[in-house]
Amino acid sequence: MSCTTLTSGRDIDCRNSAGGVKALYFVPFHDAAIVRATGEVTDLDCTSIFKYNLKRGMSSISESIVGSTDNGSVYYTQAVTMKLHKLTKRDQNEIKLLAGTRLVVFAELNQTVTGGHNAIFCLGADNGLELNAGTNASGSGLGDASGYEWTFDGQELSPMSIVADYTSEPFDNTAFTGTVV
Repeated sequence: MSCTTLTSGRDIDCRNSAGGVKALYFVPFHDAAIVRATGEVTDLDCTSIFKYNLKRGMSSISESIVGSTDNGSVYYTQAVTMKLHKLTKRDQNEIKLLAGTRLVVFAELNQTVTGGHNAIFCLGADNGLELNAGTNASGSGLGDASGYEWTFDGQELSPMSIVADYTSEPFDNTAFTGTVV
């Protein structure tokens, strides 16, 4: 007896996909009310959405499927890794706030959706992500990196969801509230 009925197959797609994260948006978990339908975030109510623009090739998102045949369970481990150049007083103060807050993270990818806009994925919608690893460092040589590498992770019962396409700017959907800061 089957628990789930499959709904579609998948053809080989065109070679028009691009990797990489363009920007990350953070919303405190306690301030986020998220509505999802068929794997898509269709409504977001929050006060503020904090945007971090990122250098190309410096940040990533990932999701691992963790299943147990013995236990009959499955969950998704979601992770966001971001790198920022230069050590600053502002970032030193902000890391304390990020580390103490459970977050919903939205990742704007370089990949585009049908409307030609960047795809945005929501991670941590049900349980939130937390800053659980990172490095604040400056290398020994003049050309070495100086900055931050932070990893946010969490466990969810559902896979990350794509956010409904926007009109001209991310999160300008009519059903969404919250100011991008």
